[in-house]
Amino acid sequence: MTPTYLPLLKAQTRSSGFPKEGPLSEPTRSSLVEAASRPKGRKEEEAQRPGAACCRSTPECAGVSKQDIRERIWDYMESQNLADFPRPVHHRIPNFKGSYLACQSIKDLDAYARAQEVKVDPDKPLEGARLLALQSGKTLLVPTPRLRTGLFNKIAPPAGATAAVLRKCATSQGVRDFSVPIGLDSSVCVDLLVVGSVAVSEKGWRIGKGEGYADLEYAMMVSMGAVCEDTPVVTVVHDCQVTDIPESLLEDHDLSVDYILTPTRVIATGCVRPKPVGVTWSKITSEMLGKIPVLRSLRDRERRAGKEVSIRTEAQPLPGPRSKHPAPQSSAGRPHDVPQLDTGALGAACGPPPAEDSPPAATVCVGNLPPGARVRDLKQALRELRAAPQRLVWQGEQRRALLQYPHAAAAQRAAAALQGLRLGSGALTVSQGPTGPGGQPGS
Repeated sequence: MTPTYLPLLKAQTRSSGFPKEGPLSEPTRSSLVEAASRPKGRKEEEAQRPGAACCRSTPECAGVSKQDIRERIWDYMESQNLADFPRPVHHRIPNFKGSYLACQSIKDLDAYARAQEVKVDPDKPLEGARLLALQSGKTLLVPTPRLRTGLFNKIAPPAGATAAVLRKCATSQGVRDFSVPIGLDSSVCVDLLVVGSVAVSEKGWRIGKGEGYADLEYAMMVSMGAVCEDTPVVTVVHDCQVTDIPESLLEDHDLSVDYILTPTRVIATGCVRPKPVGVTWSKITSEMLGKIPVLRSLRDRERRAGKEVSIRTEAQPLPGPRSKHPAPQSSAGRPHDVPQLDTGALGAACGPPPAEDSPPAATVCVGNLPPGARVRDLKQALRELRAAPQRLVWQGEQRRALLQYPHAAAAQRAAAALQGLRLGSGALTVSQGPTGPGGQPGS
């Protein structure tokens, strides 16, 4: 069967995995001392990583799949309490304790020292890498979530930005507040890429969360001339995410990495596997083109250049990776979280946002709010889960909040995305109910 980017289709209804807003936590003094004491360009001794034996897979594992490896990593990180917000980490690029320290090691790479334009994915564990790029005065590019409104956003801190403002710029809120959209026709030359991973091998073979965005982003960057085969690719993971990956699982469009950064090691993979050479249009479907306007724009440009851009013709998409854990669903919130590119008619297929004055039609009740919880904390979590409501009614004395959505389907998706959400130490309760006249909960 021909490999395809089709996991992207299922991904359009999932949580974005976009990082939580708020300033990046400062490292402890001991972490700073440890990071400062590391020699430049080091390659540490081979050693058993903490927990690695418990989640390693081997090429000899009969019938192992990418999803098997993902589940093993996710389960292990949760069971050993290695994961960090947002949790649970299933269906995400997992954030982990020590991610900030791991990101510091990028300064040891000669490729980073030479780089002027750096593209860093929006995943939470890469927040430290985004901050370092800004602190180093490099041009920071961040892909737009799920490629809805374009390919890149350039982070543009205000003149004279303080350290606190730079920390905010490295977060998802900063990407929304301090960014400028970059179109396909912009002159972009990315010198270094930093991508998130669920699993990666010391040979440089990478497994993402199964939605295909990192692979497609890279292919589109190749097509627009923003990267080449020699552009270094870095990933930041916990030690337990470094595992054996059977070569039989790899496909032509899979992106490999050149450097792996963990809290304890820097691994130069020496990977010789070719990276994608551009978008393979025969693996793209009309449904994908309908959901990703920038992909349509790129196809039109390549068609005008005389390239073959025929797409797949099957009527039904192939199923994405199956999981024993339910995938969080995205909400139908207004698509104004990041600056919008002027795509004209291309954006029409994505549908208009709900009208500002349209009354809410369905409500999700979030209960068991911890004492002292602030509406700001809940709003941040909702934005991170792509479940922002049309209206939010805060009922702090009753330790609950009512999230009002424009229609029942949006409320259902939001309720699914919020399952397992925590504010503080306790899990919140999530229930769905009808909305009566005036936007108040019905009886």
